[in-house]
Amino acid sequence: MSATAVAVAASLALGAAGDAGAAGDPGAAADRPIVFARYTAAAPTEDLYTVSPGGGTPVALTHTPAVSEVMPRWSPDGKRVAFVRYGSGGAIDGIWTMNTAGGDLKAVPGTEGASDPAWSPDGKRIAYAKPVDGRREIYVAGVDGAPATRITHTTADDLHPAWSPDGKYLAFNRADAGGHSRLMRIRLSTLAQTAVTGPGSHDWTPDWSSHGDRIAFSRVDSSGFAHLYLVRPDGTGLHRVTAARANDKNPSWSPDGHSLVFTRGGADDADPEHLYRVRADGSAPTPLTKADSHDLEADWRP
Repeated sequence: MSATAVAVAASLALGAAGDAGAAGDPGAAADRPIVFARYTAAAPTEDLYTVSPGGGTPVALTHTPAVSEVMPRWSPDGKRVAFVRYGSGGAIDGIWTMNTAGGDLKAVPGTEGASDPAWSPDGKRIAYAKPVDGRREIYVAGVDGAPATRITHTTADDLHPAWSPDGKYLAFNRADAGGHSRLMRIRLSTLAQTAVTGPGSHDWTPDWSSHGDRIAFSRVDSSGFAHLYLVRPDGTGLHRVTAARANDKNPSWSPDGHSLVFTRGGADDADPEHLYRVRADGSAPTPLTKADSHDLEADWRP
């Protein structure tokens, strides 16, 4: 490892030590709202909404007809939401945060063009993916504008970072030029990387459970559909959660680690996508939204 990489790893390790235990008791899931992005044929730009884990009428957080807000993520204390904003021309404006009522918008400095925000367990930093020479790499930056640190250096696309609950690792998916994507794990103290799932996979959007013992993700398997899977961080214990003839994607754990919220549907733009809740053992799949809409990228409040 170069001297620069050693310095980077040391800095991140100090931050990770401060993260340990910061998330605290995950609490009950029943009263924790779910934030998500929605668009419809009548309103093709995405806005952010919240919905109860029991379903019901979603509540709009944003209403910006010329600007889309996507990829929302709760802060660990549940007081703010990070998200990606982009204009009608498709240029990504970067990562922003807002309060839970949709106000007090703040841009995260230096994140122009970035996507896939993920809060650190202590709420002080955000990991994200950002373009570098035609590919995307993982960065970590301070929410308050502290300089960003580049975490990965590859020729592939590194996307969708997710923090371990102790703040010591990031999981993410690495997409290669052949169209495959596998889950990876990186230790922030050393920047050592380990493959969690095998080559030739189609694995996307990992989310780490609050207990740290399982990672949920979406895999396009031999059925041709995307299903939800669980795996231990060391790559063992692979287990399929859903098996419907539908595309299930973007899983997010409940704060108690017992359930997942995800998007089902979306074979094409004419096919609505709804939020569903399912137990981690695959039982009791329950629709949460029912509108003629595309409901995406849900995140369950910690």
